[in-house]
Amino acid sequence: MQNVIKSIKEKKGTLLDVRSVMEFKENHIPGAINITLDTIEANINKIAEMQKPIVVYCLSGGRSAIATGILQQNGLQEVYNGGGIFSLNNIINNN
Repeated sequence: MQNVIKSIKEKKGTLLDVRSVMEFKENHIPGAINITLDTIEANINKIAEMQKPIVVYCLSGGRSAIATGILQQNGLQEVYNGGGIFSLNNIINNN
């Protein structure tokens, strides 16, 4: 996961926020793209074209785990569950 975080810090990957639009507007990691969990399957082709690695996050890690599973089951590789926004943001900013 260290290499994945390094890629994200170097802007060589995608941060995917699967929280609601309202949650995203309130607070998100700079540069993240918001595609809500309930629209993940409808956006698989769009997500497949995003720069890899893709790190998926939400508020606590539950929705991001579901989204990561859906993406992986649909053949996407280099997709990782980043967990919750606050812990992921700390990892990105402190490593």
